[in-house]
Amino acid sequence: MRFGKYDKKFRTYRILQMATVEKYETKAGIRYLVQYRKPDRTQTKKRGFKTKRDAELFKATVEVSKARGEYIDPKLANVTVAELGPSWVERKQHLKPSSFRPTETAWRLHVQPVWGKRVISGIPHTEVQAWVTKLSVGDDKAKPPVKPKSATTVIRAYGVLAGILDDAVKDRRMLANPARGVNLPRKKKKAHVYLSHDDVSKLADNSRYPLLVRVLAYCGLRWGEAVALRIKDVDLIKRRLRVDQNAVRVDGKIFVGTPKGHERRSVPYPAFLSAAILKACKDKHPDDLLFPDGNGYYMRPPHTGRNRVSWLDAAVNAARVSRVTPHDLRHTFASFAVSAGANVKVLQKMMGHASAAMTLDVYAELFDDDMDAVAIALDNVVSK
Repeated sequence: MRFGKYDKKFRTYRILQMATVEKYETKAGIRYLVQYRKPDRTQTKKRGFKTKRDAELFKATVEVSKARGEYIDPKLANVTVAELGPSWVERKQHLKPSSFRPTETAWRLHVQPVWGKRVISGIPHTEVQAWVTKLSVGDDKAKPPVKPKSATTVIRAYGVLAGILDDAVKDRRMLANPARGVNLPRKKKKAHVYLSHDDVSKLADNSRYPLLVRVLAYCGLRWGEAVALRIKDVDLIKRRLRVDQNAVRVDGKIFVGTPKGHERRSVPYPAFLSAAILKACKDKHPDDLLFPDGNGYYMRPPHTGRNRVSWLDAAVNAARVSRVTPHDLRHTFASFAVSAGANVKVLQKMMGHASAAMTLDVYAELFDDDMDAVAIALDNVVSK
């Protein structure tokens, strides 16, 4: 059966061939095949239907899917996750090393072993949900037993699988992504540790790097941003630190790049740090690091290893303050800034957050007093 389609280019009707059903004989008996044209005008066929009715149903499905623009080429759909995964991971190399490495690890440890051999067209939504749940709660019956993974690990692994299937949808390999709409575990927010001014003073005085501790606590820099500071990044007149680079440790190696979010910024430091910073800059070349290690290279984070106490742990023990990480000192700066009257927008800019909404999401608890102030102000107005 033929039908016409108007071709605007040639101003005439183009004759197209609709799908046809043909019968053929095999040793097992009569079988049917459907011969049809794909949207790109190439001809193909599907064999092996046991009844003419099944062949007719498939034929109708093909014609409807072409008419709706939903046709998926079976050859493109007949591909495994393992065939698509490596190229998807490779395309993520534009990410910072600290982001790319966990992504590659999630693919290698959690996605490829489970989904690698699966054809994408045969992945059901419910099976993806079961996989996410199993990662979240573990599996005691497995040999060996599988321990529950953190919400961060589960969400990252899910993101890799969903991302691969998203690309398959864009490439017309499948009509919809079966991984979307899955219920994911919620990340539990870790309680922030806030030191007092007195605590910071004790911690710094008992530390091998007192100026670094104070800069982290009173400037709000990330660890990688602080240890990447060079002498040329210090403006002694305006009392500013130019945050231009970030030194991050990944797999034992230091990678230097732009700050998180690629947002460069200038951060003021309090006047009481001026003398110590001036001393740290004295007799140094502009390209020298402000806080180098013993060899003049980037300092590594003070992680605590087995049977080993870092310089920060030693300072915490000596000062008898709450156990903190370098990032907790950044949180401490946020509490100092809010107490000093900084609004959300100022805090966002100083800390290098992508948006004020992100700052509020992280430090909403620090603005509780502001809410109380609103209630007091309203009470005063109504009382008058």
